[in-house]
Amino acid sequence: MNRNQEIGMLGERLAVKYLEKKEYIILERNYRCRQGEMDIIAKDNEEIVFIEVKTRTTINFGRPAEAVNYIKREHLHNIARYYLYTKKITKIPIRFDVIEIYLSKKEYAVNHIKQIM
Repeated sequence: MNRNQEIGMLGERLAVKYLEKKEYIILERNYRCRQGEMDIIAKDNEEIVFIEVKTRTTINFGRPAEAVNYIKREHLHNIARYYLYTKKITKIPIRFDVIEIYLSKKEYAVNHIKQIM
């Protein structure tokens, strides 16, 4: 496993910890299908939330959420559609969030961006 993968996994663990503190129910982690992968699928009250986690140690190349471009959003939408279809989930509101994790040597910061699309 390379350094970027390790940073990504750490970010996802921190995002789950953050969500659990906010009383989200984690339904899936690293959900994979032909359409791609969703980092976290959770339930927030009566809403299903599809969450992309982006972790960075520096913002030299832009904010983490900027990596969730049009093409990535289309993939996330397709993954969500497939998930809802296979789980036979209907008539439940959904939303798409991005969680940015900023890592420094001994600290981290979380920025939760709700309803990105």
